[in-house]
Amino acid sequence: MLEVRPVSPTIGAEVSGIDLRTPPDEGTFAELDKAFMEHKVLFFRDQDITNEQHIEFCRAFGELEIHPFLPAPDGCPEIVVLTHNEKHRGTENFWHSDVTWRLEPSLGSMLRAIEVPDVGGDTLFADMELAYENLGPALKEQLLSLTAVHDFTNVFGRGKSQEQLDEMREKYPPAEHPVVRTHPVTGRRSLYVNVAFTSHIKGMRREESRLLLDYLYKQASFPEYQCRFRWAPNSLALWDNRCVQHYAVSDYWPATRIMQRVTIAGDKPV
Repeated sequence: MLEVRPVSPTIGAEVSGIDLRTPPDEGTFAELDKAFMEHKVLFFRDQDITNEQHIEFCRAFGELEIHPFLPAPDGCPEIVVLTHNEKHRGTENFWHSDVTWRLEPSLGSMLRAIEVPDVGGDTLFADMELAYENLGPALKEQLLSLTAVHDFTNVFGRGKSQEQLDEMREKYPPAEHPVVRTHPVTGRRSLYVNVAFTSHIKGMRREESRLLLDYLYKQASFPEYQCRFRWAPNSLALWDNRCVQHYAVSDYWPATRIMQRVTIAGDKPV
């Protein structure tokens, strides 16, 4: 039987009583999905699984994505490998939600710790539903009518030639999503802009757009909306990209941190 222990009053829970080497049966998945909807981020410890088992467990939640820009292990295109060490510092130390530049961004991501530093390298998660809920009434109402443009180039376009960028943009054109997204399962509203991939608010003057986005980006930084996870080998975190942002703390250089991520395909935000 699953045991679900919240790690903060607002977001995150550790789950025990489950073996991720085997895809969950119908009853276990129903319990797991209920906890996922309630806590938005689920943490699992001491799960010594293979790449294939990581993939198969995530398939219980839906179709999987293949990331077009990040490396994968041989034979496992569904897995993204994130390696940082003495020669390659951590670069994901900003608040973001994965692949919002897709026309249909991901449902969620599941990250597995392969090698972690003795100290440091934690990941923080922010509840963007609570962030929206705590805005002033007038601003909340204004945001419901706004659309933001999301683009991969700020992160994945670095160092690319114009020809390469044009080719990438043809495959992955800028995506338009509501500034406030409604969760397709729970119906709850959340802020759906992030500093990594949101370029501007459609129909708004650039300076006005920048000022508003900067204010909205800052909402993820409040500790009251957050939880923090300290990694160990064979730990995993499953989070809902539709209502959660995350921040990989890059405080461990020159130590090594190797993680593997599987991402679950989502739908068009509304």
